Amino acid sequence: MSDLDEANDILNEFLVESYEGLDQLDLDLVELEQSGVTKDLIGRVFRCVHTIKGTCGFLGFGVLESVAHVGENLLSKVRDGSIAVTPELTSALLRLNDALRAMLVEIEEHGKEGDTDHSALILTLVRLADGPGAHSDDHHASDADTSNRAAEEPSPAPAASAPEAPPIVVPPLGQILMNSGEVSLADVAAAMHEQELVGSPPRVGEILVARGSTSAAAVKDALDTQQDARTGNVSDGSIRVDVALLDRLMNLVGELVLARNQILQCTASTADSTLLGTTQRLNLITSELQEGVMKTRMQPIGNVWSKFPRVVRDLAVTCGKQVTIQMEGAETELDKTIIEAIKDPLTHIVRNSVDHGIESPRDRVLNDKSPEGRLLLRAFHEGGQVNIEITDDGAGIDPARLRMKAVEKGLMTAEAAARLSDRESMHLIFAAGFSTAAKVTNVSGRGVGMDVVKTNIEKIGGTVDVTSVIGAGTTLRIKIPLTLAIIPGLIITSGKERFAIPQVSLLELVRIEHEEAKQRVEMIYDSPVYRLRGKLLPLVHLTQTLGLGRQPWPHEPGAIDQPLNIVVLQTDGISFGLVVDQINDTEEIVVKPLGKQLKGIAAFAGATIMGDGKVALILDVHGLAQRAGVLTGDRDRQAADQRNEQKGAGEPTQTLLLFGFGGTHRMALPLSEIARLEEFAPETVERTGRYDVVQYRDRIMPLVRLSEILDGVTSNAAAGDMLQVIVYAYEDQYVGLVVDRILDIVESAVTVQRRRRAGAVLGSAVIQDKVTDILDIRHLVHHLEDDFLTTTSLSDSREVVLHG
Repeated sequence: MSDLDEANDILNEFLVESYEGLDQLDLDLVELEQSGVTKDLIGRVFRCVHTIKGTCGFLGFGVLESVAHVGENLLSKVRDGSIAVTPELTSALLRLNDALRAMLVEIEEHGKEGDTDHSALILTLVRLADGPGAHSDDHHASDADTSNRAAEEPSPAPAASAPEAPPIVVPPLGQILMNSGEVSLADVAAAMHEQELVGSPPRVGEILVARGSTSAAAVKDALDTQQDARTGNVSDGSIRVDVALLDRLMNLVGELVLARNQILQCTASTADSTLLGTTQRLNLITSELQEGVMKTRMQPIGNVWSKFPRVVRDLAVTCGKQVTIQMEGAETELDKTIIEAIKDPLTHIVRNSVDHGIESPRDRVLNDKSPEGRLLLRAFHEGGQVNIEITDDGAGIDPARLRMKAVEKGLMTAEAAARLSDRESMHLIFAAGFSTAAKVTNVSGRGVGMDVVKTNIEKIGGTVDVTSVIGAGTTLRIKIPLTLAIIPGLIITSGKERFAIPQVSLLELVRIEHEEAKQRVEMIYDSPVYRLRGKLLPLVHLTQTLGLGRQPWPHEPGAIDQPLNIVVLQTDGISFGLVVDQINDTEEIVVKPLGKQLKGIAAFAGATIMGDGKVALILDVHGLAQRAGVLTGDRDRQAADQRNEQKGAGEPTQTLLLFGFGGTHRMALPLSEIARLEEFAPETVERTGRYDVVQYRDRIMPLVRLSEILDGVTSNAAAGDMLQVIVYAYEDQYVGLVVDRILDIVESAVTVQRRRRAGAVLGSAVIQDKVTDILDIRHLVHHLEDDFLTTTSLSDSREVVLHG
């Protein structure tokens, strides 16, 4: 935003607030005359005039400031009880209100207060302020003397109110001409200066025409534009709304969303084109209305951060430290309910960072640091969530010390502590009763706080994580949803009941055929796990966890021959698979609070009404993981053991996409080389030159059928089957590799046995106990016709991320 735009934004805010204040002033002055002086009433009247006087001084409106200052002096004496409220005084104050409003209108239209003579009003206000004995009808004091007394009032000159030159306030007509490119800022400034020299006539537009800066027709068009845009004054462009009314409006929109979902479900199978069109229109309008109402509830996180500089300053003085605070992304917006929920947790984290994180100036100097510590608050949107980071450059957190403190406080045994990784040790700070403070102070040390912070963040569907480097500092990262009222959710069925899972906790969906599940689901410590891309994923059966019955696992006797549906979820940094009977669909759900009978059940976060009018419970992913034992010590120990095994192996791991041809031919490709996986219907394939092509993202994407160009690769895909395509991206060009089927994504140590004459196939490796060819996609694409490539050639380097 330019300085000019910023100056005009400040002016508009001043006008809006001043108009609103003067509207209320009319009512308050009449009530003051009828009901007498009360502390609240006279205080409100005084503050209105005082605010206008103070702000217009900064903006350089000297006439408006001087008139408001005289009125402020009179109201000050009324507030002190020195002067009684009389009809004459009320009339004078109402005239003051009219004069201030008239000057605001002139400022809005022409950028200056106008040339109206307000000396008579000033004389009246001064006379009333001096009391009954100061006036008489024989005019002992001349008008000049009275004017001199008014001038001697302690009204600071505009230059004294604003040490810097006031910003240039361009009149609306000049702004319109500038936006249309007719004139420059220098032309408008020169015309305004000339207008000041010659007085009220002529206007800025007439001066610009006389100077040859623009034409009379352009000025007329600008005046018409200004007239069309004007709806009274600038205050008509905004309105103040009670928060309770917004909350009620949000609830009504939620009900409308539910009704929309029901209508969409009822009309999904209809053949009536008119009804379908009307339904889609309703869907669009409801979505736009929902988005608009949610925007009215959004507030910048800077509203919470505004008090932190004072908190940091006071706490630093108390602790004998030097700390500066920096804030980035203060304009990041969240729902008002989220803002209220994170206010206290953020305050506690900031206090903790100053008290525990940042060292004393002496210790910092000894460690070759600046004596002044730095605290950084950063907020940004990412992945449909708001990310908040609180970073200090203090001493950091020693994981070994955390483990020792946990053992000392009896939170775990020494053996259990020894098995914790450094990352797991960091999360000990969120344990109830845990503290590393050497002594209890009025700031911290009681072990109460960080556990409450974590609980409160998770209550609103958020997560909190901590990372630290000894000697360099600590960062706490908080991820929270934008709103709690309407959220996207995954609808699933289990035990003949439907449930909703907040999409913010969803990582991916996995479907395994029964025969494959019998081999891939393993039992470790009597708990089922699934090896997903080389990592053990704990499995939880939803029906069993909720007490809806027990279903045998695929390898157990009595298991039903049906696919295994796994919803991969994440909470508190731990991933687990939730096994459900059926995965239905994703839709936006309206969160309804649970009744008091269900509030104590940790597995549920709320309820929603589905399209058919039935109620579905919303699962609390964190509570469900706790109930299933995923977050207990056994699971942590398994994860630690798995990490220790990987560290002990010492082999680098690679993430690969596995795909197949024919019956048994398997190939692999580094996942980092892949842009997307797509499916195309056969009828979408076209032909150009010697290549099949499809239209993809406003590009013509050539399709490379590996079965046709690689020796030993045969395809058994039927002619009408959907094409399975691996999309490779180079700059802004796409190339599609057609394969029979996508098998899996694995992460494991891979040793490639290279071929003597490596072409498109670099070599072979044993992956998942099967021989697999490794494809060099860069070499393959390099030999495409140049017609398809937007660049003359690809990189000549054949860098491969696999280790041979």
